[in-house]
Amino acid sequence: MANNTNTPSCDFVVSDTQKKGLAYIQVDNLSKRFSDKPDSLGLNAISFSIEEGKITAVIGESGSGKSTLLRLIYGLVNPDAGEIRFKGWKVPGPFDKLIPGHDDMRLVSQHFDDLNTYANVWDNVASRLSNTNLQEKHDKTEIALNSLNILRLAKQRIADLSGGEKQRVAIARALVTGPQVLLMDEPFNQVDASFRDHLQRDIRKIVDEIGLTVIMVSHDPSEVLALSDALLILQDGNLMGAGSPKEIYNNPPNAYTAKLLARSNVLSGEETSVVLPDVGAKETIIHPEWIRLGEEKNEPLFAVQGILFKGFYEEIVLVHEKVQLRCINKEPNRYHIGQVVSVEILNFNVLN
Repeated sequence: MANNTNTPSCDFVVSDTQKKGLAYIQVDNLSKRFSDKPDSLGLNAISFSIEEGKITAVIGESGSGKSTLLRLIYGLVNPDAGEIRFKGWKVPGPFDKLIPGHDDMRLVSQHFDDLNTYANVWDNVASRLSNTNLQEKHDKTEIALNSLNILRLAKQRIADLSGGEKQRVAIARALVTGPQVLLMDEPFNQVDASFRDHLQRDIRKIVDEIGLTVIMVSHDPSEVLALSDALLILQDGNLMGAGSPKEIYNNPPNAYTAKLLARSNVLSGEETSVVLPDVGAKETIIHPEWIRLGEEKNEPLFAVQGILFKGFYEEIVLVHEKVQLRCINKEPNRYHIGQVVSVEILNFNVLN
């Protein structure tokens, strides 16, 4: 068994483009409140930095402050406290700029608000460019459509497209002007699962080829774990964790992060002492895949309470007195409801 000690850090990346100690995007003590009521705090004094040319995913449950953070970074909302700096310069908000929104950034909303429903795909994308050089406008539009694999849809109306196709048009429309930072709010929310991987690969390719910096928000970790280079975890406006996907998944700094990323088993002190007697009464995180089932009679014994079919694997619910565990079984039909099994804990995290 392995025991990992967590040392969470909010300032999780150092940009290769930092000059004179400045991060590419730096957020310091950022707070936003939408009313005078304490429970309506949008963001609570959060600080972090973002690396250039990487994909950063902001994840959390609904109402955690993800979209608010995106709008603050873009400059659509003024913070109540703290500041955001882009390449060392303070990001202006609506109080500082006649037309809100940073000139070097583009925001793609989850509802495709800026798409002209009755215009075709080509015109929606090309309309972001001026007519001073028509050949250049044509070339840039074609490149943007090609980069999202939607050139074949150029003459189709937005109203006739699927949700996934509209998402690609919205991204192409944002990219055609050559922004340095792309902000995306729930980019895969309306994309069918069969097309999600293709869109993720296209986004990854664009980032790698042109050095675009992407910040996206999502409520679903499965959408971003493989795609992102860095994660920010939000809960009720508080920054709960930050780091690379692998780092923060394997070493979650708190129970919220563990449950959000891995639907992990979070055991109280008394529960931990039952499963891991050598650890003692400490709060412990055990991911479902860190549990191995056996039919030998080693204490403690668990009864199989539930078996959930997940395709190529099963999720098994185990019970021992008041202790409940969820684990992964890659040998379907091996176990049945009511069967008594032993468990081996392959890895765990003790929370401080």
